[in-house]
Amino acid sequence: MPIRHTHDDAPETAEAFHRLAAAGSAPEHNVLCEELVQAWLPMAHRLAAKFRDRGENLEDLKQVAALGLVKAVERYDPERGAFEPYAVPTITGEVRRHFRDYGWDVRVPRRVQELRSKVRIARREVIDQPGHGGEPSREEIAAKAGLTPEQTREGMEALDTYSALSLDVETTTSGDGFSLADTLGSTEAGYDLVADREAAKAGLKTLSDRERTILYLRFFEDMTQTGIADELGISQMHVSRLITRSCAQVRRHALGAAA
Repeated sequence: MPIRHTHDDAPETAEAFHRLAAAGSAPEHNVLCEELVQAWLPMAHRLAAKFRDRGENLEDLKQVAALGLVKAVERYDPERGAFEPYAVPTITGEVRRHFRDYGWDVRVPRRVQELRSKVRIARREVIDQPGHGGEPSREEIAAKAGLTPEQTREGMEALDTYSALSLDVETTTSGDGFSLADTLGSTEAGYDLVADREAAKAGLKTLSDRERTILYLRFFEDMTQTGIADELGISQMHVSRLITRSCAQVRRHALGAAA
């Protein structure tokens, strides 16, 4: 018979938890665990809904809360009191861990995440003090949170790392169409060309004058192999062999220098 969730003192619910504790690894254990999870799932979903305005998909939060509920059901000892007071912190803790571990666009160490939380809470408490006006100073936040100035600085910097701006966001309000991506630099293709030329210098020095002339005419003057052959009075086949051999020699020297 399916378990209906009414309250912790419902006889069928209490009995199910006692049977689960006594089942151990028996086949009945999985059946009872699934029934209890289904019975308390609405409560887990309500807890997940409290976090719906923090930028995460509600269905994902419900899945996380359900995982926390499974852990609560598995670990609960019915001899220690009612289930709900035990399950609520277990489920909310699982949801908070989800935000801590997966909700950050920019990953920061857990220590910094904890500093951020302390700074955020202390800042709000200072602002809420009667007669306090404006943004609290770093010193006020440090005193309220019990942190050093350096820890407070790290926590305040982390306040802006939970979510990241899209590169498509406009950088001004004038509607000129410039986005954040327009402010980023790009790779200069000319740098690779300079690096390749420098790498080839040593190898070119090992070639004969005629070999360097042939490479110059072919790659800088854009002459055909037939034109180079006529220019130097040799066969086109010989020009082809010299180009292949010279390029291979220059490449070997360049790769050797890089290694």
